[in-house]
Amino acid sequence: MNNKLYGNLIFELSKEGRKGYSLPKNNFGHYEIPASMCRAEDAALPECDELTVVRHYTNLSNNNFGVDTGFYPLGSCTMKYNPKLNEEMAALSEFQNLHPLQPADTAKGALALEKLLEQSLCELTGLAHFTFKPYAGAHGELTGLMTIDNYHQSRGDMARKKVIVPDSAHGTNPASAAVCGLEIIEVKSLTNGTVDFDDLKRLVTEQGAEIAAMMMTNPNTLGLFETRIPEIAKLIHDAGGLMYYDGANLNPMLGACRPGDMGFDVMHINLHKTFSTPHGGGGPGSGPVGVREGLQECFPTVSPYHGNFGVMMRAYAYILSLGREHVKEVGPLAVLNANYIKESLKDVYELPIDTICCHEFVFDGLKDKSTGVTTMDVAKRLLDYGYHAPTIYFPLLFHESLMIEPTENESKETLDGFIAVMRQIAEEAKNNPDVVKTAPHTTPIGRVDDVLAAKHPVTTYRQLQAENL
Repeated sequence: MNNKLYGNLIFELSKEGRKGYSLPKNNFGHYEIPASMCRAEDAALPECDELTVVRHYTNLSNNNFGVDTGFYPLGSCTMKYNPKLNEEMAALSEFQNLHPLQPADTAKGALALEKLLEQSLCELTGLAHFTFKPYAGAHGELTGLMTIDNYHQSRGDMARKKVIVPDSAHGTNPASAAVCGLEIIEVKSLTNGTVDFDDLKRLVTEQGAEIAAMMMTNPNTLGLFETRIPEIAKLIHDAGGLMYYDGANLNPMLGACRPGDMGFDVMHINLHKTFSTPHGGGGPGSGPVGVREGLQECFPTVSPYHGNFGVMMRAYAYILSLGREHVKEVGPLAVLNANYIKESLKDVYELPIDTICCHEFVFDGLKDKSTGVTTMDVAKRLLDYGYHAPTIYFPLLFHESLMIEPTENESKETLDGFIAVMRQIAEEAKNNPDVVKTAPHTTPIGRVDDVLAAKHPVTTYRQLQAENL
C-alpha cells in the first residue's frame, strides 16, 4: 500500500507543534522537580493529532493475523478459538481489579475459583494436585523438573541427575532439564515415529541408578500416539525414576484419556493452549503443574503469587461452558480434523509416516522434489492466500517438515478451503515454481532476512534515522 498513514512509522508522521491531547487546568500549583530527576533534554516523542494516531495504529492492527481473522494450522501450538464468553468473565471488575498483595480474606472468590479449576484439571488429567504459579509452558516444565529433583533429594538419592528425552521432543524439554541442572540423555525413535523401546531399555540398564525421570509428549511431536506408555512407565518406575508428561499436545487427549492413568507422575499443562486463551505474540500464558499424591510436598517456590489469574479465569469459563459431557468431544474432533486434512493432501505432499495421527501430523515437503520448491516457499505462499503458515522445519526428524494442526473448532468448510489452497500451491510448484519461490506477493513486507533482525536489531527511531542517512 502507498497510503502514508499505513506504511510509515508514527515518528515519520510527526509535525512539530501538533497535539492530540489537552490537559485540564492545573489546580495544584507549581512545584520544582529535583534536577536529578529531570531529563537533560526532552523525550523524542512524536507530535501527532488524535485522528492520525488512531488511523496509524488501526491500519497497523490490520496487519495482525489472529484466530478471529483466519485459520491457524500451526502444529504443536493449538491455536484454538477463544470464546468471547471467556473474555467477558475475565473482564469482570470483581476479578480484574484484584491485587496479588491484598489480604487473602478479601479475595476468597478468586481463591475458590482457583480451587475449582484445580479440581477440574485433576479430574481431566488423573493427577491429584496442581500448582498454578508457573507463567508459561516452559516455566511449567522447569517447575515440574524441579519438583522431581526435590523428590529425589528428599529421599537422599542425590545421584539421580539424568533425564531421558526422545529425539522427537519439543526443544524446551532438554532446555528445561539443562536449566534445572540435569543431564539430558536422548532416546531414539523408530521409523514409525514412536520411542525405540529397545534403545530405552539399554539406557535404563546402563544408567538406571542415575535416571531422575523420562520426559514424554503423548501424542508426540509427529502427532502419533505412543502405544507402549504402560511398559515405558513400568521400566522407568522400576529403575527408580519418575515419568514427566509434556502437556503441549494435551488437546487431542482431552476427554479421551488421562496422563495420570498411564503412569505419569508429573505434568504441565499449557493452559492457554488447551483451555483457550489468546496467546499469540508471546503471551499471556500459564503452565500449571500437576502431580500424583505425595509429590505436592516437593513443589518448588517459583513465584510468590498465584500465577496468571486471567488465564485461569478463561480456562475455567471454557471448562464450564463445555461441561462434563461435551469436553469429551474435544479430543476426537481435533483428531478427526487432522486426519481429514492429512488424507486429503498426502497425494501431493510427502507423508513419511502414513498412519492415523492425533491432532497434528507432519509432511516432509512436497512430494515432487524436482520443482525445487521448499517447505519455506510453501509457507510463504500460504500468506498470499490469507492463511497463517503452519509450523515448519520442526520436528527435526525430517528435512522439510511441515507440521499441521487444525483444532476441534474448525468447520469442514474451513478445512476444505485450506486443502484447496495447499493443492493449488502444489500445482503452482509444478507449473510456475517461481511464483512460489518468490512469495509472498500481497503482504506489506516480502521475504525478510531470517537472522538479520536478531543479529543487528534496530531498537530506536533515532538509530534507524542514522542508518538511513
